[in-house]
Amino acid sequence: MLTNTSVIYQPRGKAFEYSQLAVNLYSGCSHQCEYCYAPAFLHTTREKFQQPAPRKDILQKITADACKLQLEHKTGAVLLCFTCDPYQPIDQQYQLSRQAIQILHSYNLDVMILTKGGQRAERDFDLLTYNDWFGVTLTNLDDKVSLKWEPGAALPGERINGLYRAHEKGIKTWISLEPVLYPEVTLEIIRQTHSFIDKFKVGTLNYHPHSKSIDWHRFATEVKSLLTELKCDYYLKEDLRKWL
Repeated sequence: MLTNTSVIYQPRGKAFEYSQLAVNLYSGCSHQCEYCYAPAFLHTTREKFQQPAPRKDILQKITADACKLQLEHKTGAVLLCFTCDPYQPIDQQYQLSRQAIQILHSYNLDVMILTKGGQRAERDFDLLTYNDWFGVTLTNLDDKVSLKWEPGAALPGERINGLYRAHEKGIKTWISLEPVLYPEVTLEIIRQTHSFIDKFKVGTLNYHPHSKSIDWHRFATEVKSLLTELKCDYYLKEDLRKWL
């Protein structure tokens, strides 16, 4: 348990299943995802949340925290980010993601990227090593459906192309298949990408009424069977495993 850091933190609950360390670079996110839990989690309105800004003194605080972790011989990957996207459009101006990666690496900490930013993320591929992970969230394959659920995010094809290019550069790749919006689409994403993905992490859809329309037992069974058949490395989150 981390007790003496200010911005690098140990996630709790469902997030801890994805990473044991994380940092959020921006307050808010402009991707406007329909299913986003962050505004409620942060006790803010969606309107305010969708007007992101750099967190105050974030780079200085990351430096101080990383130094403490190094002194305590703590290692591992720090996830960027849970309550915002590290490669949302505002990062083109501030480039906090690039600077954060450089700082974390200088203190022997690896990074785990999670983004829907598409090509914007490729700018920093030159910094990532084999010890780092580059990941994207994928919920759809159809552009029109994606624009309905995630109007400010990069389109699915752009995200998938980024994963392929990361794989070609020797960077470990992963896909967050959470939230699952349409089970048959999630299965198709796996079929289309498994040859260049090092790990799939699969969850459910939480805190949204659309979840009630999904047969979670059937999906859990089918996705486990497919991932096993394709010999994929995968992790099923607890909220999905309970349906098996």
